Amino acid sequence: MAAPRDRVTFREVFGIAEFRALWFGELLSIAGDQLARVALSILVFTGTNSATLTGLTYALTYAPSLLGGVFLTGFADRFPRRSVMVLVDLVRAALILLVAIPGVPFWLMCVLVGGVSLVNPPFKASQLALLPQVLEGDRFVVGMGIRSMTVQSAQLLGFAGGGALLIALDPHVALAIDAATFVLSALFIRLGVQARPAAATGEQRKSFFATLGGGSRTAFASSPLRTLVLFTWLMGLLPVYEGIAAPYVSAAGGGPEAIGLLLAADPIGSVIATFAYTRWVPARVRPKLIGPLSGLCAVPLVLCFLNPGPIASIVLFIVSGGLGTVCLLQATASLTLAVPDAQRAQVMGLSNTGLTTMMGVSPLIGGVLADQLSPHGTVGIFGIAGIVLTLPLAALWARSLSGEPGRWHDKEAARAEHA
Repeated sequence: MAAPRDRVTFREVFGIAEFRALWFGELLSIAGDQLARVALSILVFTGTNSATLTGLTYALTYAPSLLGGVFLTGFADRFPRRSVMVLVDLVRAALILLVAIPGVPFWLMCVLVGGVSLVNPPFKASQLALLPQVLEGDRFVVGMGIRSMTVQSAQLLGFAGGGALLIALDPHVALAIDAATFVLSALFIRLGVQARPAAATGEQRKSFFATLGGGSRTAFASSPLRTLVLFTWLMGLLPVYEGIAAPYVSAAGGGPEAIGLLLAADPIGSVIATFAYTRWVPARVRPKLIGPLSGLCAVPLVLCFLNPGPIASIVLFIVSGGLGTVCLLQATASLTLAVPDAQRAQVMGLSNTGLTTMMGVSPLIGGVLADQLSPHGTVGIFGIAGIVLTLPLAALWARSLSGEPGRWHDKEAARAEHA
């Protein structure tokens, strides 16, 4: 089935040179990151024989981004976003190259890996804030959909291919390859993206300390923006099944191979749902679906109270992951378009940092509950929590849609018609 003529196609979005540069640079760095995470796990475990230290190193690839999201995303509004992205890529390449040096002490490796995670938020904030300028109208939502599918696919290939590749490669070489992907990403962005001035200039450009917390002040001062941010955070809380995959599969009667399939369920569902959503759902309808999608993605989790087997569970998680990803995609897109450009990077940094934090908190809570109850019951409880939390958010969002129809409805429809 072909996309209707009034819809933006993937080919149309890929026809924009700046998007291609941003997309390919991100694809390279994501695949390299996943390879590096596998390499780090092998490197640390073979060097220390400690599962705890291996887990700590893996956690450091994510955890410091919380501090980066709070303290560093303001740079993406204060300075040209292309420059911020190039600088962050080069910093990440240098840090990973230092990790790749044989014989680096474990404590220094932790500092360097944590440093890479720390500078990730200003890159992501710059990218998300820049995309609406690169992709006008409904092309932006379709471009976000392409990014979502790319991220999920690259993570799948990076984890799966990383393990196979490291059979032939030394972990230090794999880390050097990751550093090279950051350098290539910097080149693609520097050569393929137009130079634009900083978003916050003149009176809008406050001191560094005055910008701290600026994203939260902007987002939480408005009920619609606050609701969208909370929707994005909720979507990070629900995939608890990924964090307790091993005990869940064991309780369901599955073998080790089912763990990999369960972890693949969310990315598979995400790719399928994102493709269908961006290709066939009209732009004017999309904002209305955020609340229903949020509630619907929690329903398959509630069904885990029925103790489904491994195959049925994987199907449920494919459905939940797909619906949740589309909800996250639209909430992020609507939030990005609604925020003034001078504060956009800070707000998107807040949204993305909260999402990442929830993705870390979810398995922690889930693990504790699974030890006390059961893995199936834990996932079911998260499903009920998702529905309960969605209800007030959906009501607030519906009120925002009806109260400002020109802001949320007509503009989206006009974009689709223009495209």
